[in-house]
Amino acid sequence: MRFDKKVCIVLILSLVLALAGSGCVSQGEGAEEGEHAETAVEGSASNVWANPVTPWNPEPTEPTIDSTAYIHPQASVIGDATIGARVMVSPFASVRSDEGMPIFVGDESNIQDGVILHALETIDEEGEPVESHIIEVDGEEYAVYVGERVSLAHQAQIHGPAYVGDDTFIGMKAMVFKAKVGNNCVLEPTSAAIGVTIPDGRYVPAGTVVTSQAEADKLPEITDDYAYRHTNEAVVYVNVNLADGYNAV
Repeated sequence: MRFDKKVCIVLILSLVLALAGSGCVSQGEGAEEGEHAETAVEGSASNVWANPVTPWNPEPTEPTIDSTAYIHPQASVIGDATIGARVMVSPFASVRSDEGMPIFVGDESNIQDGVILHALETIDEEGEPVESHIIEVDGEEYAVYVGERVSLAHQAQIHGPAYVGDDTFIGMKAMVFKAKVGNNCVLEPTSAAIGVTIPDGRYVPAGTVVTSQAEADKLPEITDDYAYRHTNEAVVYVNVNLADGYNAV
């Protein structure tokens, strides 16, 4: 079977362009080894772009992604979002800072498959802050704040206003909405914290929905014999190394 030379060249060029477009979004190309430079990512990438102009926000903002983070090509990061060092963002995760903003994800945290980070609007159409939808951390205001070494397991939802403290594990299909979850906590799979503050070092049993502060204050403490005491450490270890490995490919 004979092939036209010009047709072959066109096909090869098309394949090269398609492959070039299918790779992971660059997180700070050209950074020296060991640097953790935060880089505003170009909006031309198909899965990372600025928020649109809306009546409540006239300014498009590009995400800021550390050079050592990994954003899978089938994940999306939109708008005023900061992704810290060695963060792993897995397929079909959505970090969408286009309504409530900004969204912050701290170093060495992981956002697993199908996880959603989104928030209620933090600015009204007159340009005034919606105070009830804002989380303050160290003098800075956020729609969603996720600390360091946090695991957001498959299909979890963190919907702002929301805060998740350091070294906390949010289990599969768990939800945090209008709530604060402290440091070293565990939300077991399908549990939820809604409109409450979960104290440090507590866990929410699987399937439990906590909607009153009285319930939150009575949650069990994580003790040495708690079955999932070290789960988050192991999950963070795996995902930090996955981010490193994918970036090395």
